[in-house]
Amino acid sequence: MKTNIINLFLSLFSVVILSSCSGSGGFNMFSDSEDVKLGHDVSAEMLTNQAEFPVFRGDPSIRTYIDQRIFQQILTSPKIAKRSVYDYKIELIADDNTLNAFALPGGNVYIYTGLLKYLDSEAALAGVLGHEIAHAEKRHATQRMTKYYGAQFLLGMLLGSQPNQIAEVASNLFVGLAFLANSRSDEDDADNYSFEYLKDTRFYPGAVKFFFEEMRDDGTVSSKSNKVATFLSTHPDPVNRIAKTNQRLQGAGIVIKDWKSNDANLFKNEYAANIKNKLSK
Repeated sequence: MKTNIINLFLSLFSVVILSSCSGSGGFNMFSDSEDVKLGHDVSAEMLTNQAEFPVFRGDPSIRTYIDQRIFQQILTSPKIAKRSVYDYKIELIADDNTLNAFALPGGNVYIYTGLLKYLDSEAALAGVLGHEIAHAEKRHATQRMTKYYGAQFLLGMLLGSQPNQIAEVASNLFVGLAFLANSRSDEDDADNYSFEYLKDTRFYPGAVKFFFEEMRDDGTVSSKSNKVATFLSTHPDPVNRIAKTNQRLQGAGIVIKDWKSNDANLFKNEYAANIKNKLSK
């Protein structure tokens, strides 16, 4: 009888979970501290899989520069509510054939060297980093995990039978980027917050669209090559997002620029000298 009652409770409560997660900001079974733990678990798992996630072991000044000059400045935005709660840090993945970046729950942000070589300005990288910070801040990954695995987690929590469940699911879902695909609403949310974060920095606020503009202009966005396959599978509708960012710029009364602009607040020379050229050595 007890088991039947628990199963009925789980079934009913799962319906509530699934329905409440249908939009952005839905129910999340994880606490902030659990987001941090999950991120650490996944990071540890990634370190054991150097074939897929090789740690960048080149010039250490590149990571330091990105962290201090760009990443930490974005984190000073007052709109980032969890900067003292999450363990925000950046790591570089040594893979020149992948144009991508992703954030784990709790604040770990990973950037592929392929993306760093493809971009041409600090502003463009700031737009990408702001976008990934927003995914962590808005807890998109653990909301999706709650939505799809709510009943399993509840069962483990109620019965105490699977204390390592979070780490196990982390291993199954994140390794290989299997669970990093974001919904359109999550991507739009992250683009919007990147725009808002960058308004508090020295970087051009619309820079979140520069990557997509460059891909569009060189035809990469429609390519079937392995170099962009991962990005396109985890970031839907890149071209449409250019228009959405332009709408935000227009609504805020900010001049619309594109990735080809040479204005000072894109910091192209600095990017070339301190990141791109060093990666090519």
